[in-house]
Amino acid sequence: MSEKRIELPASITVRELADRLDASPIQIIKVLMNNGVMASINQQIDFETSAIVAAELGFEAAPEEVLLDESEETSADVPLWRRMIANEDASQLQPRPPVVTILGHVDHGKTTLLDAIRQTNVAAREVGGITQHISAYQVEHNGQTITFLDTPGHAAFTAMRARGAQGADVVVLVVAADDGVMPQTKEAIAHARAARVPIVVALNKIDKPNANPERVKQQLAENELVPDDWGGDVMVVPVSAKKQEGIEDLLEAILLTAETLDIQANPNGRVIGTVIEARMDKSRGVVATLLVQNGTLRKGDVIVVDTAYGRIKALYNYRGRQIKEAGPSTPVGAIGLNSVPAAGELFQVVKTDKEARQIAARRAEEKKVKARQRKVTLEELFNQFQSGEIRELRLIIKADVQGSIDPIVSEINKLAEGQSDIKIKILHAEAGNITENDIMLASASRAIVIGFNVQADVAARRLAEAEGVSIRLYDIIYRLTEDLEKSLKGMLAAEMEEKPLGKAEVLAVFNISKYGRIAGCRVREGVIRRNAKARLWRGEDLVYEGEIDSLKREKENVREVREGFECGIHLKNFNEVEVGDIIECFYIAEAEA
Repeated sequence: MSEKRIELPASITVRELADRLDASPIQIIKVLMNNGVMASINQQIDFETSAIVAAELGFEAAPEEVLLDESEETSADVPLWRRMIANEDASQLQPRPPVVTILGHVDHGKTTLLDAIRQTNVAAREVGGITQHISAYQVEHNGQTITFLDTPGHAAFTAMRARGAQGADVVVLVVAADDGVMPQTKEAIAHARAARVPIVVALNKIDKPNANPERVKQQLAENELVPDDWGGDVMVVPVSAKKQEGIEDLLEAILLTAETLDIQANPNGRVIGTVIEARMDKSRGVVATLLVQNGTLRKGDVIVVDTAYGRIKALYNYRGRQIKEAGPSTPVGAIGLNSVPAAGELFQVVKTDKEARQIAARRAEEKKVKARQRKVTLEELFNQFQSGEIRELRLIIKADVQGSIDPIVSEINKLAEGQSDIKIKILHAEAGNITENDIMLASASRAIVIGFNVQADVAARRLAEAEGVSIRLYDIIYRLTEDLEKSLKGMLAAEMEEKPLGKAEVLAVFNISKYGRIAGCRVREGVIRRNAKARLWRGEDLVYEGEIDSLKREKENVREVREGFECGIHLKNFNEVEVGDIIECFYIAEAEA
């Protein structure tokens, strides 16, 4: 009998699986029991387990393609590529070029540096020497490719994060050696930190007679960017973009930083990426610059971007030449969308034009509804903290003078002292009125803007309303801290405790090239569960504590194995298992009152 193909989600209940396979729940439960899995009718089972059941009933199971939901799109903390590869087949992952964006204070030489890197004369074509648009290109260094995003500054960079895109893997912070750390430099640092993207500092203009590299390094250290030659972990590379000095060293520093990130993607996986820029061309229609971040984008693919969609009629590389496809970390020009999407929006490939239209229409309707309910208030963030959705409260502080900032920051930090479960993170603190940049940073980071003896300008208020950012204004410090203190009392996480699951004895050890040493075990009591916490005991000695990352029964991946059954166990990052060891399985849960 030929197998029928069926798509199954990452997680499904036994009842739902029975409906999809046109079988009775009892039949499904029996198959699960035969594979060492005890499950009730409403219990969730993972894809691997449901695929085994499907195979025994004559179906060939494939992972169901899931479209991005709002939680994915607005998660600014986790890089897009990290979220993508979490759902990809690990055996299909391949290294990809790092994506780099360059930030810094105006006139510190960002575009001139990019000009030196790609050895073209871009700066001369920009109005007033200031970048007016977003572009992207690739360079080769020692046989390795680096993708650069040339943006108009941290506002555009943050707009990408605000829409969930994580536009870069590495940030190059340009600081002029004769000028030092300036207000926009501090803002760029705050934006890079909020994005949790590593920073490489390009110390530019070292050829100038009044350059003072040591003074700049001191300023960087004061802003928590301690240079590596001072014992820190931030590479500071002296360069002269004008004389094209130090460029090779900078590229090497970028590649070294990228190596520590283990940047990967699946060229054959789900196609997804970010809109770098888009415009309406009179002769060609909508022209969008896209950065592919996973999968391979091809001419003829149907893509959907927020409420825009269309079939790709043509693809162009960064040199303007037509190409047929583009893999991970590749910037391309694309023609075929029906409307102009915003920079930073995520695009994805779908199967048909009809599906794309339906998704776009649904998103347009959802936007109308959410526009009326979008505002993120301080109280809502506290509720999300209490429910475990967020683990820190993020604040942006603006005050009338620098002298007001220090006592405010000091008082806020005192609130969390002695309560390790509570974390308050001040993303940015500066003197001056609340501006659009503050709102953009808050939007991207789900932060609250707190003002002391300042006002929010009209543009900032308008943007805050559009982005759903809460602005809190105070004129007395104790009222500011009192508001926070009252709310913090409900933010402590519940007390957690360890709960045992089961124990297994190692009867044999097998060497498998893909995984390392696998422990062949018999479950002596309780249950052993994949992804649970684990300890390995050798006699009375504790040898390992971590988690179970692979669990097999009769060569098949399973979710759990119960008492009396044999199984194969691989412990995460541990290959020293021996016959006679005892593996103890447990989990951490909220303590009962």
